[in-house]
Amino acid sequence: MKSGTADSGNTSTREIVIQPVKDANGEYKLGLWVRDDTQGIGTLTFITAEGAYGALGHGISDVDTGELFASRGGTLYIANIWGIIKGIPGTPGGLCGMIYYEEKNELGTILKNTDTGIYGNANETMLAEYAGEAIEIGYKQEVAVGAASVYVNIEGEAKAYDIRIIGVNYSEDNDHKGLIIEVTDEQLLELTGGIIQGMSGSPIIQNGRLIGAVTHVFVQDATKGYGIFIEDMLEELAP
Repeated sequence: MKSGTADSGNTSTREIVIQPVKDANGEYKLGLWVRDDTQGIGTLTFITAEGAYGALGHGISDVDTGELFASRGGTLYIANIWGIIKGIPGTPGGLCGMIYYEEKNELGTILKNTDTGIYGNANETMLAEYAGEAIEIGYKQEVAVGAASVYVNIEGEAKAYDIRIIGVNYSEDNDHKGLIIEVTDEQLLELTGGIIQGMSGSPIIQNGRLIGAVTHVFVQDATKGYGIFIEDMLEELAP
């Protein structure tokens, strides 16, 4: 069997071997799972001076299989957020939005989809829109239990909201959940109930340094969730 793949207009063909399996009725069938694209809303974590970016803090997985997508590339677009579903115990909330797939809304290319997030290069639109003052990196050993803030864009602009780091896991097997955080900002709690889907990648700042990004919410308590150390994300930029 031949399988064709397309990437940025270039087409390649490769041969693969598939073994049919006989079902209960005695018929031979092939088990194939094919998905041509995926999409979703998340938050940009950082842009480097060289124009590389990182986002999400976790990988993009198939909604049905739970497996990390072996992506060959993609495009980052501006998302128009038009609504919020508040998180309640047992049900994560989420940002509601639209993505308009027009060239003028493109922000950059997606080159890598990994366990720690998506990575790529920003285009001129993205650099002009989100360029700002540089911020220092806070390394793992500098992170401590206590007050911090998270930058979230849910009202048309990125704003800082108060959180508290209530736990730090320095072990290498923390599954990218090295930070345990709690939302303490009354305004953010009123708007979202805490951490909701779409906030993944939101930068976490402590003592004026970028220390990590939001990754997960506690399903039974939306005020709490996990974050990844920024060091774990920056490792993906290493040549």
